Amino acid sequence: MIVVLATTEDHLRAAWRVCLGLGVVPPLSLLYLRIKLQEPEAYKRETMAHAQTPWLLCAKLYWFRLAVVSLIWFVYDFSAYSFGIYSSSILDNLLGDGSPLWKSFGWNVLLNFFYMPGCILGSFLADVPWLGPKRTLAAGVILQGIVGFIMAGCYSYLNRPENVAGFVVVYGVFLALGEVGPGDNIGLVASKTSATAIRGQYYGIAAAIGKVGAFVGSWLLPVIQNNAPNETRAGQDPFFVGSSLAIFSGCLALFLLPEIGQDTIEAEDVRFREYLERNGYDTSAMGIKETQTVEGRAEESSETEEQSKA
Repeated sequence: MIVVLATTEDHLRAAWRVCLGLGVVPPLSLLYLRIKLQEPEAYKRETMAHAQTPWLLCAKLYWFRLAVVSLIWFVYDFSAYSFGIYSSSILDNLLGDGSPLWKSFGWNVLLNFFYMPGCILGSFLADVPWLGPKRTLAAGVILQGIVGFIMAGCYSYLNRPENVAGFVVVYGVFLALGEVGPGDNIGLVASKTSATAIRGQYYGIAAAIGKVGAFVGSWLLPVIQNNAPNETRAGQDPFFVGSSLAIFSGCLALFLLPEIGQDTIEAEDVRFREYLERNGYDTSAMGIKETQTVEGRAEESSETEEQSKA
């Protein structure tokens, strides 16, 4: 909004290039921080980077859990990306063709602001012992579905220029609840429901299926709107679909995901090793041997120094 106000609507070619350039900064900063970050001890101990990965055994153990996590991620991205992308066009329809572009961006700024309280609230709720990531995720999307159904039912009243503020607030609550649930917790669930040895592949598959959901949602939402019998239904039907899927994903999380606590990763690593050993896999090849050797030498040298001092 600020860039468009600075360049005016007569120089939008410059505006989008400036915005694109600014958008490069956050991911580049994260890339730098990730390069500087050391791998955790659990990774150094459990990795299969220098061992043969038993893909069939991994698939037998984790296929169902991975399918549930991937489906929840698919549904979340289906709603989050499609509703996020088309919020601008929805607001443009509300404000009318004669409204300046910066005003549409201004309402979008307010709308996107609702992501923040949703993320912050979800991060605290996920750490509450009796809730945890699993129930926080389920509660967030179920509440999001309920708000979505309310929006669909009241759409004929909200879809008026004089009610644009009410529409933005209700829509913002809808988006915020998505962040309280899977927005904060689906990545956490994908990270903690698999062993450290295969977490990268497990997480990557679930995230990729989520992005397929984003593509499907962005493609399907206009189809739903274009095939609606009237203008009101064109606004209602996407919320009916999105809300139904949100409640469905909440039920999946509530009934099919395992409990997740502070010690889940350690327990999962032990469970995975025991499973591999029962099925004849040599787990002694796991881990980073160079790190273990260096640590062993350091321990031996420290013991030698203590003995010499004694």
